[in-house]
Amino acid sequence: MEHRTATPSDLAKVFGQIAERMTEEYKAAGGSEQSAKDALLMDLREGRAHTILRNGDPVAIIAWHESGGSAVTSFAADESFFAASSVRFCRRHIRRIQALCGNVPVYYRSWSERDDVSRWFRIIGFEPIGATNGARMFVLHPAPGG
Repeated sequence: MEHRTATPSDLAKVFGQIAERMTEEYKAAGGSEQSAKDALLMDLREGRAHTILRNGDPVAIIAWHESGGSAVTSFAADESFFAASSVRFCRRHIRRIQALCGNVPVYYRSWSERDDVSRWFRIIGFEPIGATNGARMFVLHPAPGG
């Protein structure tokens, strides 16, 4: 797996084969695929989004924005992304994003009811920090010595 700066074409490809679990999460958050796509496009246009590639094909988009001394991530992926190799890649990649943001805490909200979500975030390096408005909250603390 590798990454590159995301493009609108990458976003279209990922949403053209979006995983059902992502659609369910967007709905649980009170949004839609289109609202999620619009938010990711805004971050992409501001240079704050990466495409994750498997064998040269876009399988996910991760975007971020900084606010108040921290960063918040957004995400979209096709079903093929959800594999052990992706978790290993994301563990390294999220630290790259964190470094781009100045080694600040990185947060993610998940509205997914899936049991594997907490396990995946823990493996990537995030820590659960509670829930707000029906979403489970996770934080990736700044890298030591970062």
